[in-house]
Amino acid sequence: MQRHVMVATGLGLALCLRMAQAVDIDPLVQAHAERLAVGTCGTCHGPHGNSQLPKYPRLAGQNANYLAAQLKNFRAQTRGDPDAVGYMWGMSANLDDATIAALAEYYSKQTPTPNRAGDPATMTRGQDIYEHGIEGKGVPACGACHGPGARGNGDFPRLAGQHAQYVLKQLASFQSNLRDVAVMHGVASSLQAPEMEAVAAYLQAQP
Repeated sequence: MQRHVMVATGLGLALCLRMAQAVDIDPLVQAHAERLAVGTCGTCHGPHGNSQLPKYPRLAGQNANYLAAQLKNFRAQTRGDPDAVGYMWGMSANLDDATIAALAEYYSKQTPTPNRAGDPATMTRGQDIYEHGIEGKGVPACGACHGPGARGNGDFPRLAGQHAQYVLKQLASFQSNLRDVAVMHGVASSLQAPEMEAVAAYLQAQP
């Protein structure tokens, strides 16, 4: 119960401190960002952000605030998981704030395409963890932050349709603190491999 209270308090503070503002994006900057998304980002993240390569995340329909924050973390070299270091630190180095905002806006408006479903029993277990958490381990419901159906919530990312392989890789990065996010470190550290695999399978199959 104490862990649930701490998590809820931390999330409440994060939401209260958030100062997101609507941004008017210059049409020329938006056009440049869309060319960048199609001609460069699309090599890994797929057409319109629908990556077909399990190593790379799907960006279509992702929350704009979250995407912008991650791009700024890459640019500042404060996100330290292996793919961030190997790819995104360099890719984001020359992006200014306006281009980042335009890229985030572009991907947030793209339509996610369906991803493949896995073993039904595994997905059912994953859905239970996602919606209810694991009381005995103090693991909160994933949906408390990531929203119903994993469609995202505020600044928390959309996970619906995300590649299971990518989800597992990020959970491992949270466990090891390569991605330094206190709430997710606590959650991931309490999950065993079969539980993470179940959640990842459930998320991948969501529309």
